[in-house]
Amino acid sequence: MRYHYKSQLDPRRRRHLRVRAKISGTAQRPRLNVFRSSAHIYAQVIDDVERVTLVAASDIEADVAQSIADGATKTDKAKIVGKLIGERAKDAGITTVVFDRGGYKYHGRVKALADGAREAGLEF
Repeated sequence: MRYHYKSQLDPRRRRHLRVRAKISGTAQRPRLNVFRSSAHIYAQVIDDVERVTLVAASDIEADVAQSIADGATKTDKAKIVGKLIGERAKDAGITTVVFDRGGYKYHGRVKALADGAREAGLEF
């Protein structure tokens, strides 16, 4: 039995492809990409024109792991990662970004990461 390619992709992946068709990062306004696994969260600031990652952060880094309390929830970790990516982007001279939620709903950990990045001074 043959399947249509689109139906073989999981729903998050299809949503992500739909979002990526509309947004792209440039040198003036790079893309803030979010990847959320079941246990961790990762963020990257990407220049799609040059195809290079400018800044990255995740909750598995040593300095992030030290600042996270033992009883912290995954949402708390996401907010800390958002603040870290915002600080690193500001240090790299990036003030405005395009937010790429990666096909995830703008809710929970993804929203917490975005709020943390805004608190650090990034503009969406």
